[in-house]
Amino acid sequence: MFHSRLGCSSISFRHQDLPTALQTMAALGFEEIDLGALPGVCDHVPYVLDAEAVEAVAAVVSSSGLRVRSVNGDVGDLNAMLDGGAQEERERHLEMLLALAAKTGAKALVLPCGAIDHEPVRSLEEDIDLVAAQLIHASKRAAEVGVELWTESLHYYRLCWNTERAQLLADRLAGSDVGIVMDFSHIVASGGDPGDFVTRFGGRIKHVHLRDAVAFTDATPGNINLSIGNGEADFAGGIAALRDAGYDGHFSLELETRDVTHDERPAAAAKAASFITDLI
Repeated sequence: MFHSRLGCSSISFRHQDLPTALQTMAALGFEEIDLGALPGVCDHVPYVLDAEAVEAVAAVVSSSGLRVRSVNGDVGDLNAMLDGGAQEERERHLEMLLALAAKTGAKALVLPCGAIDHEPVRSLEEDIDLVAAQLIHASKRAAEVGVELWTESLHYYRLCWNTERAQLLADRLAGSDVGIVMDFSHIVASGGDPGDFVTRFGGRIKHVHLRDAVAFTDATPGNINLSIGNGEADFAGGIAALRDAGYDGHFSLELETRDVTHDERPAAAAKAASFITDLI
């Protein structure tokens, strides 16, 4: 029904509990998902994640028959200086997220690019150094369980909020196994261009998130919560640029939109999937 490389993030149906969200996506015709594990954004995975919770979530996902492409998680602000106890807790949470990714057959765990704040804790250079070091460490741990580590290197609300900062982070990740997730909405909201993003990072892009957005102006902030077609993102141009760059990875609708009601959301997801399928 939809392109085999197009999936749907469970974040798209975060208002439903996990079994219902999985059932909704399967009924729409999706065969692959990203599993949202972002506290405060999507509660499909318990924040207090232990071995029992990993088994429980994995069992629910397995029973749905859906493939998991990635687990979209968070282990806290990667540019924050932690004491020993807090660092141990972060490490424990990382291990549980990696266990969940492995248990569900996910290709990768996705982590963010710093705190939800454009201002660095110390200096921009020091903060990005620390984020890169934490991501590289996580990628080594991921490799031990047969999972890749990706980062959404440009996130409009986080430390690396625009293309320039994404470039600074990517420079520090050069030579590592950390892959890059491209998100159309965050690029557009920050005033960036998806085509330019592909030109810069094309060979390192491992996954693509799809949602519409409008760019920030001097008077208004950017808006990343729009249905595909209701914003300024050039999906045709961006997907063509990815194709020209040799991108053969997958795409995921991450429709954390606020311009449709929950009742309208399944139909909006199906419409978006048909539109993107034609472009892929």
